[in-house]
Amino acid sequence: MRRNESWPPRGQGNSREYFVARGASPLRHAAASFEAIWAWLATRKLSRVMLLDIVERAVVMLVFARFAFVMLSAPPGTGGILRLILVLSESLPVFLILIRRQSKARSDKTADWLLGLMGTLLPLLAVPVATGALVPAGLCVAIMFIGLYLQISAKVILGRSFGLIAANRGIKVAGPYRIVRHPMYAGYTILHVGFLLAVPCLWNVVLYSTELAIQIGRVLREERLLSQDQSYRDYAARVRYRLIPMIF
Repeated sequence: MRRNESWPPRGQGNSREYFVARGASPLRHAAASFEAIWAWLATRKLSRVMLLDIVERAVVMLVFARFAFVMLSAPPGTGGILRLILVLSESLPVFLILIRRQSKARSDKTADWLLGLMGTLLPLLAVPVATGALVPAGLCVAIMFIGLYLQISAKVILGRSFGLIAANRGIKVAGPYRIVRHPMYAGYTILHVGFLLAVPCLWNVVLYSTELAIQIGRVLREERLLSQDQSYRDYAARVRYRLIPMIF
């Protein structure tokens, strides 16, 4: 007669001990698999810069999604064309952040990352309140289009070299970079002035003033890193001004 394999074999002890042993076997295999996976992950630790890069992209995407929703869902009486220009202006850098290439040298200093993130995120906190414009709406639109054109032309030159954090992704000298060394920041400043003239609430004034101060600090720290490259030092000698010709 064939023995039933489901029962404990002789010499195995009581049936309870046998089934406990049988049940523990899958657990041991699972534990061994988990340890193997954990060991594999441990050999592929992300560097601090890579982790910061992932966090940067995630935060920017979340804040931009909230910004776009607020701007596009605002009542139509708060300057629909101005809000659309602002959303368009902020959407391009988000796209470029997602497709950018790795840099030759990128700062891992906390101050540089904070300046980069704050300089990018603060404008996304602007509000489309219904206040009276300080100048005619047509002039606000014209100013914002000038800023939009300047920053887009700078971003087109940068392409996949665009980034938020101080880094050397290649020295660009064409287009608007022949006028000022940081035309993208200059374009943002012009665009924000146009929107502020159309929506001059206290919150936006404080927001854009703080953002401008951060951008200046960001420019100075970026140049500290870029100046390690001889080609950038040569470029800076040819193009004297950073943001505004004859002033800064």
